[in-house]
Amino acid sequence: MNAFVIDTFEFCRTNSSQEGATPVADMTRLAKDCADPSGTITWSAVGSTHKLGFPQMTLSVAGDVNLVCQRCLQPFAYHIDSSTVLMLGKDDAEADEIEETIDDESIDVIVGSRSMELMYLVEDEALLALPQSPRHAVCPDSSLLDKAKNDKVSPFDALKSLKSE
Repeated sequence: MNAFVIDTFEFCRTNSSQEGATPVADMTRLAKDCADPSGTITWSAVGSTHKLGFPQMTLSVAGDVNLVCQRCLQPFAYHIDSSTVLMLGKDDAEADEIEETIDDESIDVIVGSRSMELMYLVEDEALLALPQSPRHAVCPDSSLLDKAKNDKVSPFDALKSLKSE
């Protein structure tokens, strides 16, 4: 994975920006959640200062990944398109204080760093954009699912057979 180490506070103070495209195969945590490591995630990070004076970063990720459907166990393409605002605190106490001050659920508050690996934030955002239980809208081949449903023996039928003996 490309090493983009940034000083998050300086990045935000100077309204810096960084963007790129990273193969899913280079994001080991994301690749583990995918059916295969194909695909590319395009991303951008833009630093700024919140109207209350807190450093903040807007992080966006987009791209297609292949996931495994939890219903039919077949791979399918899933499009990631996510953007989030990260507000930065110097430590946990300041992050908690910022969270209380802004009282905005759409903004995530994290502890910033003078040397933070930007790609970890990008990969985290891509992981958070994945569905908890990936599924096709309509499974293309439901024969395995139908077979599993039909092969299931009702526990009441088993009890009936015991009673008739």
